[in-house]
Order: sequence, then structure tokens, then C-alpha cells
Amino acid sequence: MPRSSARPLLLVDGYNIIGLWSKLKTKRDFDGLEASRRELIESLINYSAFEGLDTLVVFDAHSRHEPTYTEVISTSLSVCYTEFGQTADTYIEKTCATFRRNLGNLHRRLIVATSDRAQQQTVLGYGAEWMSALQFAQAIEATERRCRSKQKTRNKPSSRFLVSGLDAEAQQRLAQLRRGL
Repeated sequence: MPRSSARPLLLVDGYNIIGLWSKLKTKRDFDGLEASRRELIESLINYSAFEGLDTLVVFDAHSRHEPTYTEVISTSLSVCYTEFGQTADTYIEKTCATFRRNLGNLHRRLIVATSDRAQQQTVLGYGAEWMSALQFAQAIEATERRCRSKQKTRNKPSSRFLVSGLDAEAQQRLAQLRRGL
């Protein structure tokens, strides 16, 4: 799991988010569960980095007969596949309990993204913050828009002339062409 004492920890109930975020639900229905998982993970890579979060997305084991497996995707994102018979809800509850027992985390924010009502009450009981799937999807989409806007601003030439958008070597070659060299 990503480590950083100052950064908030975000726990994501993966299949709950996929089932309630319309973009991912459509992806799941047309391209399959694996494609929707990949799209969620890709969205979380950018979201976690941009928002300064340590994120752990948790998926139920389904039919896998393997122990819990955690894959580190980036410095701010890990993906956990629970062991057979363990739900993401149970894993998230245990993580919340352990997180709060650790005295080093007393001033660190813990956020859980799920629309499961029972889960909501449990995580709030552990002192965690809660985000519904809809709030979570909106937050990710808003961050994606801000990232695109920043990128457009960064790539925008500083002048209204096309030549200002060229690198120095291309500008020099163009100047030579104009002088007939």
C-alpha cells in the first residue's frame, strides 16, 4: 500500500463504484468487467496524483481461489483483490479499524468511496469520511477537466503567431528559409 503519513488515505469499493458510475457501468456492460476495472484504475492514477491522495481500490475476489493480493500501480495507487470468500466491504472495514488503531494516523484523513449504506455507517463509525459513488465520480471528472484545462494552457503558444509555438531549432530554420539561405 502507498506510504505517506501526511497524505489522506482513500479506500475505494471498486465494484460498487463501477456499478454506480454510469461511464464505468456502460463500459462494463459493453466491454466486460476487466475493461471497466482498467478504466477505473486509469482514472484513479491521475486523480490520486493530482489530489495528493494515497489510494487503495479494493475488488472482491469473486471466483478466485487465491489469497489477498495487492498490486502497486503507482506511488499513490494500489489495487487489492481480496481472498476467496472475503468481500471488499469486510476488507475496507478491517482496514478502517486498523488505520484508526494506529496512533500515527490520528491526524490523517481517511476517506471511503462507496454507496453501500451499511458500509457508510460503519466507516463513519470509525471516524472516516464517506463519499457516495456519484460524488466520487463527479470529483474524478472535475479533476480530469482541470487536468485537461491545465494541459491546454501549458501547450498554448504565448503569441498569436504560429511560429511562437515552434521549438527554437524550427524557428531558426524558418528564419533561414525566409532569408533565402
